[in-house]
Amino acid sequence: MTTSSVPETRPTTPAWLALGLAVLFGLLFAFDVWEAVGNLVGVSVVASGLETTINPLGWVVLILGILLPIAVFALAFWLGRRRNVLAQVLLYLAGLGTVAAVSLSLLALFGIGSVLT
Repeated sequence: MTTSSVPETRPTTPAWLALGLAVLFGLLFAFDVWEAVGNLVGVSVVASGLETTINPLGWVVLILGILLPIAVFALAFWLGRRRNVLAQVLLYLAGLGTVAAVSLSLLALFGIGSVLT
């Protein structure tokens, strides 16, 4: 009895569809980045209006808020690059949910009063 040595292949997403999903979800992740930049600018303006500064932990939180959506999108894109459409959509949605949960947690944990010195 001979067995075939042909590897099993998964159905992959066509390139045009994978690119479309990446662009669509990339815009949603870009909105999260835009919000994080707005938070950084807003907190800086509030701090200067109150004649105070942002402490180092505050800067770390604000900068991580910008970097997190970029890193999670890149991870979701990389993990889903050879998967089917449903898996890619679920990865992007899980990434968006993760970014939203972490952002809300950071805002709750480090309210505006705690990032100013």
